[in-house]
Parts: sequence; structure tokens; C-alpha cells
Amino acid sequence: MPIPNLDMDALRSLVAILHRGGLARAAERVGRSPSAISQQMRKLELQLGEPLFRKQGRRVVLTEAGDRVHAYACRILELNDEAVHAVRGATVDGTVRFGLPGDFAESWLPAALGQFRKAYPAVRVDVLVEPNRRLLERLDRGELDLVLAMNQGARADAERLATLPMTWIGPAGAGEVVRPDTVLDLALYQPPCFFRQAGTAALDQAGIAWRPAFVTASLHSLWAGVAAGLGLTVRTGVDLPPTLMRLDERHGLPPLPRVELCLHAASGSPPAALTHLRQAVMEQARTHLGQAGQHKKKGDTLRRGRAVPADAMPA
Repeated sequence: MPIPNLDMDALRSLVAILHRGGLARAAERVGRSPSAISQQMRKLELQLGEPLFRKQGRRVVLTEAGDRVHAYACRILELNDEAVHAVRGATVDGTVRFGLPGDFAESWLPAALGQFRKAYPAVRVDVLVEPNRRLLERLDRGELDLVLAMNQGARADAERLATLPMTWIGPAGAGEVVRPDTVLDLALYQPPCFFRQAGTAALDQAGIAWRPAFVTASLHSLWAGVAAGLGLTVRTGVDLPPTLMRLDERHGLPPLPRVELCLHAASGSPPAALTHLRQAVMEQARTHLGQAGQHKKKGDTLRRGRAVPADAMPA
């Protein structure tokens, strides 16, 4: 029996469903209707001769075969896209000066920039890691071409990528952290810092006494201080080190606002190198941060951190 050629578009839809956290958002991403994507999933199941989804109570989850196919789909699509970009990208050159905050300099973004470099080998990307405010000041002075920044959605050049919840962060295994008649120790960035402002304002409103027990200008040292028990902090909670954990109202802490993650580009007609880098960062950010920045829709369920819409898959 000949081996079938898997439908590349169907594989892309499968990845979009799981990475975007829902059928409707996946349909928007791949430019198809929800019913068309459901048909694609059925076609994949027929080609493979195995069900990719199964009922689990009132939910729908991936089968073992579905989980395996998703892993291969990611590899197949990565090679396909790399081949296309390698050919098209060979004619794109130039330099892009890119600024980003430390929150993303140690997680998913360096890998995304590495993929961009493979796709566009003639483009030089100079990266600068600084606090949000300084990055945007440099952008306005013409010292940077592209900036990824948080909490600057009011700017005219802001293009929102995700809305992320702020969260309290403490050492892994933390129990009760707010005790009567006890001042709460905090680990904070040096001011000005909107995470610091949001956290202390929430504590003041809740009538919880606090003190800046550990102050730093480095995200790495901030994580180290929190892990050592020197104080709690406030960040987005994305890509936390395993030595830390998210805390919330169950630990006696007040709720926090949400923060916008936006991309800001220099004014004027952008060169091709800047346009391609901007698009690459947007796609990687929305893929990596989409589920962290959006509430699950009713009927969605999670398996191994990936969302499967219960009404989207073949029964």
C-alpha cells in the first residue's frame, strides 16, 4: 500500500488549532472556515488510518497518535517554511536595530531571531535589551528600528500582539505569604517600573503593608532573589523559571491588572528587512503568547498545555 502524502495545509491547520487555542482563532490564522478545518482533520485521520481526537467525558482530547502527528507536523512545517524563506530571503539584505525588554530576552525570542537569521542570512539584526521606557526613547531618537515593549499601547505606533495578565510570583512551593501584622517583603525593579507601580498600588488598596526588601535592575537577579525567598514580585508569569510559581488571591494577595505587549516600528517607509523581521516577531509572539494572553473559550480543553475546541473535532 503506497504511503500517502499528508496534506500540508491540513497539518498547518492542526498546528494552528493547538497553538492558537481554539478553532475560531485557528480559522482566522489559516484563512479558512471552521467547517473546512474540521474536514481537514477528518481527511488526516483517513490518510493515517488512526483517530487524532477522542472523547474524554464531556471533553475532546488528542489521542496518542494525534499528539505524535502534531509533533511531526511542527517539524514538517518548519522545514517547509525554512526552505521557502531561504530562497526568498536570499535577496533581502540590510540591518535592523531591534530592542526588547529582558522579560523576553531569555525565553522564546532568541530562538525566533535565530530562525529569522536562517531564513534571511543577508539581514543583520542588532539586538539591544533595556527597560521598556529606554527602548522607546531610543526609537523616538532614531537609534532603533523596531521595539517590543509592554504597557505602551496608547502610543500611535503601537501594534498589539497580546494582552497578558500580571501575576504575583514567589518561590516554588510557597504557602501562606500574607500574614496579619507582618510586613510583606517585595523583590522589585528599580523605579520607574509599571510592574512595581501596579503591585504596590494593589497592596495599598488592599491595606497590606509592604517594603522593598530586594531591589535590582536585572531580571536574572530578580528571579534569583525571589527564588531565594527574599521577596515576592510582579511580572507577567510567562516562561517562569522552575524555581518560581504564580501566586494569587488564594495566597491572600490582591488581583492585578493586565498588560499589553506591543510592537513599535520606526516611522516612515520601512525597508524590506524591517518588514520581514516585524512579521516574524509578530507571528512568533502570537503563537507563543496567544494562550497566555487570552481566556479559553467555553468548550475548550487543555491537554499538555495545548487547547482543543470540543465542538470542532470529529466525534
